[in-house]
Amino acid sequence: MLTERQILILKSIIRLYTDFGNPVGSKTLMNEAGLDFSSATIRNEMGRLEELGYIEKTHSSSGRIPSIKGYRFYVDHLVHPDKVNSKDLATIKSSFNSPFHELDEIVAQSAEVLSNLTSYTAITLGPELKDSKLTGFRLVPLSNFQVMAILVTDKGHVENQIFNLPKNINSYELEKIVAIFNDELIGYPLVLVYQKLKTEIPQLIQKYVRTPSGILDVFDDIIMKAAKERVFVGGRMNILDFSNALDVEKFKSIYTLMEKDSGLASLITQNQEGIEVRIGQELENTLFQDFSLITATYSVMGHGTGTIALLGPTSMPYSRMIGLVDAFRNELSQKMMDYYQGMEK
Repeated sequence: MLTERQILILKSIIRLYTDFGNPVGSKTLMNEAGLDFSSATIRNEMGRLEELGYIEKTHSSSGRIPSIKGYRFYVDHLVHPDKVNSKDLATIKSSFNSPFHELDEIVAQSAEVLSNLTSYTAITLGPELKDSKLTGFRLVPLSNFQVMAILVTDKGHVENQIFNLPKNINSYELEKIVAIFNDELIGYPLVLVYQKLKTEIPQLIQKYVRTPSGILDVFDDIIMKAAKERVFVGGRMNILDFSNALDVEKFKSIYTLMEKDSGLASLITQNQEGIEVRIGQELENTLFQDFSLITATYSVMGHGTGTIALLGPTSMPYSRMIGLVDAFRNELSQKMMDYYQGMEK
């Protein structure tokens, strides 16, 4: 257990390193942190903190920097979320004032706004889609040979796909397909819709269309897209600004991972609701050993839970960032509720 003096010194080292980015020595602690201890006492306590693994020495300086263990103690015991200032709160609120036509637009916008506010990389995941139900299906003719299939779910997701019609299909057969889809699939969860497309629906369509496989393949694709988790990233390039030790190959690997929804969804998955901070090795990915990730869930009553996350350096100002993420998730949750209420009118 750390003494009060050791806690004060550790807290001062973390604050100074966060503010200036330089290793912290005893003289800096006396001059900048205003600690009322002798230089010898501070050096002794720093030595003890290093022995316990809360701070560590760098190769290029006689000063010390916080270790992952030191940051963990700091976040768990010493951090209190800052109250978001009026300017940042106004920015958050105004970013959601524009009219949105699709749920994905809100989720994508939130990633950009949070990234711009923090200068870090923001990741957002919309409410769960596993229980989404199919609420609408249309085929819109674009020409004699092309149509657009449009699918709508009760979660507000809209998917569309353009495809070429088989030469041997006519308008009557197309109308029958749409009627079958609306009669047999509307109101069912997407998982069950997908199963029906593989079992019952082909048999029904074959009564009116001789070779339905090509059309059914298109519908399989669009159902899979609608059921897929959507992850949006804002400020990918910000990683270069806050990680001095990031080489080109490592950046490429991180950037590639951010292009894959499944990898990102796994990265930001939380073990609990609320706000969670994971630091360095706790992210269980060697690419992120010099990063911290703040994740927060947001609830949309009756429509599931989504996640927002902030990826930054281990030396991020945790109090401010946690406060911002907390305020942001509340505004995002409210905007989602407004969107769903608008759909129900």
